[in-house]
Amino acid sequence: MTVAMAITSQGRGTKDEEESLGDKIKHFFARPTPTPHKPRKKSTPAPQKETPTHSPSPRASPSPSATASPEASATASPEPSATAKSSPSAMTTPETLATASPTASSTPDALSSSLLNPKAVRPISPPPRAKRSPSPSPVAKPTPAPNATLSSAEISGYDRYPPEVRKMIDLALSLTSQNLDYKYGSADPANGGMDCSGFIYYVLSKSGMSDVPRDAREQYTWVRKAGNFQAVLAHSDDTFELDALKPGDLLFWSGTYSVDRDPPITHTMIYLGREKATNHRIMVGASDGRTYKGQSRFGVSVFDFKVSRAKATEDNRPGPAFVGYARIPGLPGG
Repeated sequence: MTVAMAITSQGRGTKDEEESLGDKIKHFFARPTPTPHKPRKKSTPAPQKETPTHSPSPRASPSPSATASPEASATASPEPSATAKSSPSAMTTPETLATASPTASSTPDALSSSLLNPKAVRPISPPPRAKRSPSPSPVAKPTPAPNATLSSAEISGYDRYPPEVRKMIDLALSLTSQNLDYKYGSADPANGGMDCSGFIYYVLSKSGMSDVPRDAREQYTWVRKAGNFQAVLAHSDDTFELDALKPGDLLFWSGTYSVDRDPPITHTMIYLGREKATNHRIMVGASDGRTYKGQSRFGVSVFDFKVSRAKATEDNRPGPAFVGYARIPGLPGG
């Protein structure tokens, strides 16, 4: 019995030991196991280069609620691969902004920073200027000589002229001393100049002639109708066709300028006679380039009278041609 009790007690002890071991194991596995937390890897920021224009924006620090408890941090925090293993391409570092290619500067941030930074804006170079070829200097026109004037005493045989002719020539010579220009359309010395037919109109009208035409062509027609015209076909100054020429006669030309009319008379003057000093024929009137003693005169002046045709003009038109002369209708002694 003693042995049985010992065995029984031994069996209870073994059972108690088994129960106590089983309870221990049971309690061990029944205890809640805390969730293991992997330590978050702190991403070491890349070394930042200080640039005058770009500064990295500070990152937002996590709120206290995100780290209040282990469970909250385990559920609220993103996956470790999203934070700890972020690829460099997904993040824009200051070095990337500082060393961006020119195409990246087209973004609004880069564009605004380039506009705010004057050194970042490349100045626009002006286009190369075209070289101007030197223009030929205009050919200076020769300065005209002053208007020529004479006294009646310098004209051969002036004392033998009829009084009416002397009166007309004296008036014409007085106009040559007033420094009058050639002024187209004017028949009055008060305008500062006259044209050729205006000069004839003024002198004849002031000398007592009436119904004097104003235009050179009309003056030519006027003397032709009076039957006093002598045509000159030769181009030589010693032609016999000038034998009947007398002081005070009107002289006519064609072709001094381009005109489309019939008859094509364009110029007229008054014959003075021969100059004592040279024995050359001379005339008086208004011109824009006829010569006296080899020099061009522009205005009311004394000029050399020549029959020879002038050279052709620059546009290949025939030069001025002397047409003929005539007595002044109604002039006594003419």
